[in-house]
Amino acid sequence: MSATGQALNTARPETFLAFDVGRKRTGVAYASRFLGHAEPQGSIQAEGDRRWPLVARHIETWQPQALVVGVPFHPDGAEHDNTRFARRFARELRQRFALPVFEVDERYSTTEALAQGARDADAASACIILEQFLRNDVPTPEGHHEHRIPGP
Repeated sequence: MSATGQALNTARPETFLAFDVGRKRTGVAYASRFLGHAEPQGSIQAEGDRRWPLVARHIETWQPQALVVGVPFHPDGAEHDNTRFARRFARELRQRFALPVFEVDERYSTTEALAQGARDADAASACIILEQFLRNDVPTPEGHHEHRIPGP
């Protein structure tokens, strides 16, 4: 109970699916707070509306409590076409699946995945995005959570 006598809502998502969305391929990763690290779930090879049934299949399989989307920016933090594309994807996820969706700055995630020798750079990038989210997801005293993204 808080000082005002109201119970604090401490519930926060425990399981996640992350997406490194691209125009032709979308990497997918799964993590739970218990697991502590992300696991790649392959890449969706589809464009436009053909991608949604495959996204739905991943959500049905893993039953995440929240979704995480990597949002790319220029090195100086400026937005570009892919930033807007990723944000549209995140909005559509919210509308289609009624789950919380968190956006994560994904600058250099694909570069990092390739440097680590990933066979599927998109799925590996989704893992990097999700692990970054888990490291930076900070509960607040009100029981909500805030995702802090390091600045440019």
